[in-house]
Amino acid sequence: MADEMRCTVCGFKYYSEDGLEREGIAPGTAWEDIPKDFKCPLCGAGKNLFR
Repeated sequence: MADEMRCTVCGFKYYSEDGLEREGIAPGTAWEDIPKDFKCPLCGAGKNLFR
């Protein structure tokens, strides 16, 4: 499980321990469990552009 994933377009970081409650993603949600249609909340890049 990745603890941190970074958007390669804008640099936004997703931290699994924090989740993204505004986007409906609970704290503790693993990156692998986020829907495939997830978009970066800052720039709209797809999940496939996170590393």
